[in-house]
Amino acid sequence: MKKTSTFLGLTTIALLWACQDKKQEGEWGGDGQVEQYPVLSIKTEQANLFTDYPVVLQGIKDVELRPKIDGFVETIYVDEGQTVKKGQPLFKIYAPQYHEESVAAVASIKNAEAELNNARMQVAKAKPLVNEGIISNYELESAEYALRSKEAQLAQAKANLNSAQANVGYTQVVAPFDGVIGLIPYKVGALVSSASPEPLTTVSEIGSINAYFSMNEKEFIDFMQKGGEQTLEQRLASMPEVSLLLANGSEYNQKGKINTVSGQVDPRTGSVNFRAVFTNPQGILRSGNSATIRVHESVSEAILVPQKATFEVQGKRFIYVANAEGVVTSTEITIMEKVPSSQYFVVTNGLKPGDKIVSADIGGLREGMKIKM
Repeated sequence: MKKTSTFLGLTTIALLWACQDKKQEGEWGGDGQVEQYPVLSIKTEQANLFTDYPVVLQGIKDVELRPKIDGFVETIYVDEGQTVKKGQPLFKIYAPQYHEESVAAVASIKNAEAELNNARMQVAKAKPLVNEGIISNYELESAEYALRSKEAQLAQAKANLNSAQANVGYTQVVAPFDGVIGLIPYKVGALVSSASPEPLTTVSEIGSINAYFSMNEKEFIDFMQKGGEQTLEQRLASMPEVSLLLANGSEYNQKGKINTVSGQVDPRTGSVNFRAVFTNPQGILRSGNSATIRVHESVSEAILVPQKATFEVQGKRFIYVANAEGVVTSTEITIMEKVPSSQYFVVTNGLKPGDKIVSADIGGLREGMKIKM
């Protein structure tokens, strides 16, 4: 029984193997049945590539408004998100001590003026007495020194008045320029000072918006080398406009321009910071928004292949190339990190113009298989 079972098993395996050979012959052309696959002839063309970078948006001006004096928030004239004009009142701070200091400074000036006038009279009185020899020159000099002291006291009193009046002016906080009001963390009655942890608010000028992003060191070197002998300024000027993808996935309706690059590589992150500017006529963009910037690049004589025509093995990318007889060979290719779209790769090595590749349905292909083109 054991021998019979073994013989039957071997017979079954042999039959299965024969059937498999028949199937492969049918697929690979052993009996003339060759399947047809879509084939693409490689040619060079211009490719418009792009790379996406996350960005943080900031207004052209973002200014924190902090009180210069200690006091209580008496009045808030504006609301968060409101558009304001330069010089428009935003907050009033209740600080009566500065009004009192101003009144005291005025009184000090009057007192100093009176003492100064008296000192002038003493000098005027002493001069003829010295000439007549009634008093010594020393007494005249003492009177003149007293006069200078009173002049200095008057100047100090006027300076104190200016300081007190400035502090009174600081009770009214106004917009430094046209812009938009940010968060207002304080309410009426809150105690504020120049040392408060949070500003009264932030005013942002958003007629134009800066978009900040960074490239790693390798990307930056590639970026500069592609400019050839151009300086950084020339390289930036020659770059095409950039696009902005908003948080909802839509593309912003204005194009931007990269206008500056940081002067050094950040040693902590190994990156170089870039700044692009976008006009913002409708006020869609706000400081603090997150978005994605799309940097475009044009490559002439590029070889494009469909992404679905490639496959990956152990970190390497391959594509099936068909010879004149229709026999396919898996060929390793090198592709650019940047892509022209979600459907194509740019091949930098492994293919040449005139090569024929299988452009789709590669799941059933195997090395050496013959296809109909």
